[in-house]
Amino acid sequence: MVYENTIPNMEINGKTSITGIFGYPIEHTFSPVMHNAAFSDLRLNYCYIPFLVSPDHLKGAVGSIRALNMRGVNITIPHKQSVMPLLDTVKEEAAFIGAVNTVVNSNGKLVGDNTDGKGFMKSLEENGIAVDGKDVLIHGAGGASRAVSYYLCKKAKNVSIYGRSPEKAERLVDDLKIIYSNVSPARSISDTKGYDIIVNATPLGMKSDDPLPFDTSLFRSGQTVCDLIYTKTRFIEEAAEKGCTVLDGTGMLLWQGALSFELWTGKQPDISVMRNALQKARQRY
Repeated sequence: MVYENTIPNMEINGKTSITGIFGYPIEHTFSPVMHNAAFSDLRLNYCYIPFLVSPDHLKGAVGSIRALNMRGVNITIPHKQSVMPLLDTVKEEAAFIGAVNTVVNSNGKLVGDNTDGKGFMKSLEENGIAVDGKDVLIHGAGGASRAVSYYLCKKAKNVSIYGRSPEKAERLVDDLKIIYSNVSPARSISDTKGYDIIVNATPLGMKSDDPLPFDTSLFRSGQTVCDLIYTKTRFIEEAAEKGCTVLDGTGMLLWQGALSFELWTGKQPDISVMRNALQKARQRY
């Protein structure tokens, strides 16, 4: 993916604050487009850059945030959990979730936070999707699942979590049970008819030849199906064909980004500016 200059009226200089995103892979990310558009809109001397960081180089990359006096970074797959012990401190909520998606450089102290779950809930809210009293099934037990399940448990009637590694899913459920009683492991995902909301919190679908995270032939009209992946996936397309209300990860990406933006700058971005930048980027790629 080639990024256009989205800050044409601003120049990089000795006072520019650097932000970015660490991931592996990273070529698919739309985060630079929306953040740089928001920086430009508010006339902030900031820029946002994607960094391809392999697991072997994560420690060095985190050290560079401090060494290069970067303002902060987003953290994406596969680093959301492994980054935590490399930070100076982790906010209480992110520590409980067990995953970090945002790092803030606070005068040389690296602080980990998580805006994914809040971003997901904002996306549901703006699309008129109510969680209260609903039965929810989540496929995935990694960092993204930890973030969204933490917030879904606050409102849902029941939350069931399935993982390809049953042990990993059970660990997540055990962690959540410290404060919630409405969460349990799902032993299979072969029967989805009893759930109101179904969430794919795995990377399945990022590659065109990936298997589907659920058997969509079992879906029924009236269910809400969410995919945390923000590119159009076969999973979402097939769920829509079954009459489900569908929501891809674009809204979560937008809102978690807006919350990270605020942590770095202390200012609220114009959501419409970020949304428009994302929509244009998706149309181009």
